[in-house]
Amino acid sequence: MERSKAGLIPLSGIKEVLNMVVVKKMPGESDESLIRKFSRAVINTGILQEAKRRAYHLKPSLARKQKREESRRARINWARN
Repeated sequence: MERSKAGLIPLSGIKEVLNMVVVKKMPGESDESLIRKFSRAVINTGILQEAKRRAYHLKPSLARKQKREESRRARINWARN
């Protein structure tokens, strides 16, 4: 089984591929630092954002509308900077 640099192991899901974060404890490493490392890995891989997105069903028309709004906000922010 191949692993990426982020320590992800792909798990086969029903529709999409799910990922599991793996964090290994090094000798002399505290539990608190292990928890921080895990939290950082979850945030960096986008697992938390994906879980929030899947928390509820969004109709395709509303998804397109939301995507347009995000694009509009990004263009406005880009123009300001």
